[in-house]
Amino acid sequence: MRLGVAWVAVLCLSGCSIRSLAVNKMADALASGTTSVFASDEDPELVRDALPFALKTLEALLEEKPDHTGLLLSTCQGFLLYGAGFVEFEADRLEATNYREAKRQHERALKLYLRARGYCLRALDLRYSGASQTLVRSPEDALADARVEDVPLLYWTAGAWGSSIAAGLDRPELLADLPAVRALVERALDLDSDYNRGALYEAMMRVEIAGVMSGVGSIEQARQHFERALELSGGRRANLFVAWAEKVSVQDQNRQEFEAMLDDALAVDPDRDPEDRLMNVVGRQRAQWLLDQIDDLFLGDLDELGTLEDSDS
Repeated sequence: MRLGVAWVAVLCLSGCSIRSLAVNKMADALASGTTSVFASDEDPELVRDALPFALKTLEALLEEKPDHTGLLLSTCQGFLLYGAGFVEFEADRLEATNYREAKRQHERALKLYLRARGYCLRALDLRYSGASQTLVRSPEDALADARVEDVPLLYWTAGAWGSSIAAGLDRPELLADLPAVRALVERALDLDSDYNRGALYEAMMRVEIAGVMSGVGSIEQARQHFERALELSGGRRANLFVAWAEKVSVQDQNRQEFEAMLDDALAVDPDRDPEDRLMNVVGRQRAQWLLDQIDDLFLGDLDELGTLEDSDS
């Protein structure tokens, strides 16, 4: 009988060990490959339909492995991709025909960005205890110990946090966190300025533009960051052109620049850089949609319209 009990105990322990090993293996696999699989896809509709299941799978694994930093980062990336690539874009397209639904989808996008931010901040706190709180209280001191291997986490945390701010510009409590986003990107630039072919300069461009809108940024600095991102990316990222056209050219009522930027976005070949394929396909779709709205975006007496340059001064 004692031998039987011992065997039951061994089998139970073995089962627990096998289950733990399986969870670890799956977590490692999904952490290293989930985002890249989606990012290289050429079919946005397929990715849009597949991402919710993938995201819930990642969250289920995080219930088992809450301290897996790679899994936390992948989950952050996935929610940011889903919100920016699909939910917010759909909300923008609905504004002209169904304002109530558009508003609901914009709110949904904001919640997805905040969810993404939460996962990235959890990963950041695991590497540097209390970093998320220090970023809010004293952003200039929060990341002094960050190393070059932390740059992807800094970048994606800034992306999720910055997207939530951009989606909630009418919420002062979100806008107040812009210095934390700036600190994340600046520290990442200090560590690896060429990361991901200019991605950090594009991020800093967006930070400056958001800052101009709130009175603390510089459009001239934003333009310099745009040009550096353009140089490092070789002009092969559609969303770089789209962001400038949408956030700067429209505000300045510069129709010629707007059309030129979006033509450059449409000229990007999504197959040239497989790792950026999905976002380039989506970026080109947004560029074409914006061009289709051009007469609605450029109206009125130019003398009565403020520009970002005026705001900057």
